[in-house]
Amino acid sequence: MKPREKAPNLKINLVNGTQWSLEEQHPENFTLVLFYRGKHCPVCKMQLKDLERKMEDFSSRGVNVIAISVNTEEVAKETHENWDLKNVPLGYGLSVEEGREWGLFISNAISEKEPDQFVEPGIFLLDKEGKVYWESIQSMPFGRPDFKDVLNGIDYILKEGYPARGEA
Repeated sequence: MKPREKAPNLKINLVNGTQWSLEEQHPENFTLVLFYRGKHCPVCKMQLKDLERKMEDFSSRGVNVIAISVNTEEVAKETHENWDLKNVPLGYGLSVEEGREWGLFISNAISEKEPDQFVEPGIFLLDKEGKVYWESIQSMPFGRPDFKDVLNGIDYILKEGYPARGEA
């Protein structure tokens, strides 16, 4: 999936009992879709807790946010509660096939704490039309973009009218 291409449609259940749909997003500027490995991942916990602290920063820039994993409803609800994620919309039940549609790396479990298969981390910034503006995907839990850098990038994009890059 290249920048300026339409992202795959995505409908996902949220821990609050509602359903989130990419087609129904009408952000002022962007939608940020964060795919995380799951409750078993301590790096994901740090990343989502940082996202929780920065939700207002994203909102003030006109960015809708969602975090999604392959975890079951039960595990996702435990994650939501145990990680104290009050403001991050937390989706669950992503299929491995959906992860592949987004170009995410898929891993097999190496311990009983992990799901049999799960997606590796990915961040997608989508424009108002649901087209890929910016993406960052990893094959490992390490080296994720810092949300401070993402926010600074969004500020620059909005100030300068900077176009999506990497489509050639």
